[in-house]
Amino acid sequence: MKSIFALRKMLWLSLLLAPTGLAYSQTPTVKTAPDPLYQTIASLDASLFDAYNQCDLDKLGTLVTDDLEFYHDKTGLAVGKATFLDSIHKYICGKVTRELVPGTLEVYPLHDYGAVEIGIHRFHHPGKDQTEPLGEAKFVMLWQNKGGVWKISRVISYDHVALTK
Repeated sequence: MKSIFALRKMLWLSLLLAPTGLAYSQTPTVKTAPDPLYQTIASLDASLFDAYNQCDLDKLGTLVTDDLEFYHDKTGLAVGKATFLDSIHKYICGKVTRELVPGTLEVYPLHDYGAVEIGIHRFHHPGKDQTEPLGEAKFVMLWQNKGGVWKISRVISYDHVALTK
């Protein structure tokens, strides 16, 4: 009789705890903004880094605010569009290209402001041999929407690591 009672108790306990185990074993899903906003920011990201990769400083200038703040874990804070464009000209043009790591882009709306873009990007050093390391970093960009015109106002680029091809 005691063994039947113990068996029943174990059965009830396992039935009660089973949903808890299932909840913890599920893979979390990445939440992103509604599709139109995601598509807008993804397209802007592609335009921004096409200009970055082609050293099109005029185009880059149209995509950032005058008071841009760029926070970088290795080089610190850079303030202003002119400082940003000068830095791109001196240190990026012809030396580095950027690609968004597929599947890492997240976009979220910011009420009465615009959107936040989060992702991982990879930097290549064109013209180097195949053993040249490339870098990878995480980023957060705040996109400001004023009257339908989107511009980046804040950037945080962090967790830069060197990778080997």
